[in-house]
Amino acid sequence: MHARRVLSSSATRNRLFRSVIVARLMYASSAWNGFITETDRKRVDAFLNRSKKCGFCSPELQTFNDTVDEADQRLFRNIRYNMHHVLHELLPPISVASQNYELRTRAHDSEIPCRAGSLSDSKFITRMIYSDCY
Repeated sequence: MHARRVLSSSATRNRLFRSVIVARLMYASSAWNGFITETDRKRVDAFLNRSKKCGFCSPELQTFNDTVDEADQRLFRNIRYNMHHVLHELLPPISVASQNYELRTRAHDSEIPCRAGSLSDSKFITRMIYSDCY
């Protein structure tokens, strides 16, 4: 009875949904985000939409793509600005052109690596370096 009473509150259901379901969907998403297909993304969004309709989560819950992209951007910012971050040494070196020329502003000052193939394009660091090039 206590569980039923507690879960009858919409705020509690929303909190439980985010802490269990969304947390499982987002676990290590930065590592595997580049390797999933658009079909997989649509399936997750369909699941989230069904959960919204059933009242398990808040209608304001972001789409899966927005949530994953926000998490990727937050991690990339942490890597770029924290010299002691474990992944900081995986970043490409700082571009010499950005130091010597007045170029348009970019989201980062790293060199853009040469394209090595579709598999390496799906890696986190490469995706984030190329994400705001245009």
